[in-house]
Amino acid sequence: MSETAKNTPEDLQDVNAEQAAAEDIAAEASEEVVITDPVAALEAEVAELKDRLLRQAAEVENTRRRAKKDVEDAGNYAITKFARELLDVGDNLRRALEAAGDTSGADQTMKTLVEGVEMTEQTLLKALEKNGVEKLEPLGEKLDPNKHQAVFEMPNPEYPDGHVAQVMQAGYMLKGRLLRPAMVGVTKNPAGQEAPKDDTPGGNVDTSA
Repeated sequence: MSETAKNTPEDLQDVNAEQAAAEDIAAEASEEVVITDPVAALEAEVAELKDRLLRQAAEVENTRRRAKKDVEDAGNYAITKFARELLDVGDNLRRALEAAGDTSGADQTMKTLVEGVEMTEQTLLKALEKNGVEKLEPLGEKLDPNKHQAVFEMPNPEYPDGHVAQVMQAGYMLKGRLLRPAMVGVTKNPAGQEAPKDDTPGGNVDTSA
């Protein structure tokens, strides 16, 4: 009897098992071998590095701009507190002049005193203006909540409703930024009373709807 005839079914099963195991090992080995294109890998790495560099450059530029703006703001608005204190001085000078009233019939000493106060007020206003402080003159303007503080309402046929009819305290701007709002009285005419037309753009638009 030949050797082939001597192979039992158990022997054939062992051979098949060994072949299957060998095939599994070969498959795992082939999966571990990753074939990559070195040029594509380098291009991907360069693209990633370029993206990082651009992001870092943008961040540095934004930081530089913020620092520059902070320095400019510090220079432009460093006098904010001091300017507000000077405004109180200007208010007191204006009150003194209004209290003095018409001095045409007053004696020379009184006239000289009033003239001195007027000169002092003008000098103060010029000094403020030189440093970027601008006085607001809102009489007759439409109420702007960004610049005006409405204290009361009043009838005044000279102005349309919602316009400044009286200035209680002057407002000021410091290089485009509100330093102090103007305290004003706003027009509110009785119903049926016709107010003059507002020539400003959009001034006569009905906003009651």
